Amino acid sequence: MAKQSVENEKPGGKHQTDVVIIGAGPCGLFAVFELGLLGIKTHIVDILDKPGGQCAELYPEKEILDIPAIKSISGAQLTDQLLEQIEPFEPKFHLNEMAVSLEKNADGSWCLATDMGTTIQAPVICVAAGGGSFQPKKPPIQGIDSFEDQSIFYAVRQKERFKDKTILIAGGGDSAVDWALNLHPIAKKVSVIHRRPDFRAAPDSVEKMKALVAAGEIDLHVADIKQLNGTSGQIEAVTVTSKDGEEKDISCDTMLAFYGLTMKLGPIAEFGLNLTENRVAVDTEKFETSVPSIFCIGDMAHYPGKLKLILSGFHESALMSHGAFHYVFPDKKLKFQHTTSAKGLQEKVSSS
Repeated sequence: MAKQSVENEKPGGKHQTDVVIIGAGPCGLFAVFELGLLGIKTHIVDILDKPGGQCAELYPEKEILDIPAIKSISGAQLTDQLLEQIEPFEPKFHLNEMAVSLEKNADGSWCLATDMGTTIQAPVICVAAGGGSFQPKKPPIQGIDSFEDQSIFYAVRQKERFKDKTILIAGGGDSAVDWALNLHPIAKKVSVIHRRPDFRAAPDSVEKMKALVAAGEIDLHVADIKQLNGTSGQIEAVTVTSKDGEEKDISCDTMLAFYGLTMKLGPIAEFGLNLTENRVAVDTEKFETSVPSIFCIGDMAHYPGKLKLILSGFHESALMSHGAFHYVFPDKKLKFQHTTSAKGLQEKVSSS
């Protein structure tokens, strides 16, 4: 299946919409569809660089067997089909951005801000953040804190920032290999370090990277990082040790460390919501939180009998959308319709 393309909004802008969805996993994406059927516009914020949440990041090729009427589907395929389904509603994506603050406006609406300076005004917030924000796993290297966000990074937020840099990429997964390939054309020099000669990335990408290594265009080091060298937050070289004990320095002015991701509740914990075991308490009528006009669906939602299943999140998305309608259109009456018989809904879904 062809991967659906997503146009990402430029960070730092000011926006206005009907509902801001925090989290671009399956539940957040399906919420776009349910809200769209009701004529509600959406913006989606996610810390990852692509939609799909855990499905895309942790198990893109793993088979999911409990999506109704679909015998088997991979996480990547499910993401692609959800993106295709919501395309007619033209959601706006703010990827590679973390929701860091939420403030109430004088008119009762919300202003959500991200770590990239983006602000979005909306009458409704929907938290669909799964188990929380994906946070990078930091390597246990002494002194790394003093270089972070200055010359050592755990993600690529703006590709052009790394133009003409001498980059060392540490890691053996898809992120390490993909960014080695993507940054190679614009960087001054790209080197990759991994503790094993084998990589856990897509085979085609690994072959492309190894071809560049063979051509002398990318350096590959099978070694462990021993020490970081530099001053005032600027890395200058990394001391590494090979398996046979040989020690050497690799010159660089930038390091990208891709050692995997972990899940944390993140700034959502500061939104003033009632929390139970790091999950957000909701009602089961509208999936509204303790704060009016803020809703929560998916794995982060907590209520009696909750099952952490994608299909449960789809059900929650539908009820949340009906609850959100009354905040977005306070003067309108919601008329329940079936997509099988409502011509207007069919036209919305088929238009693109």
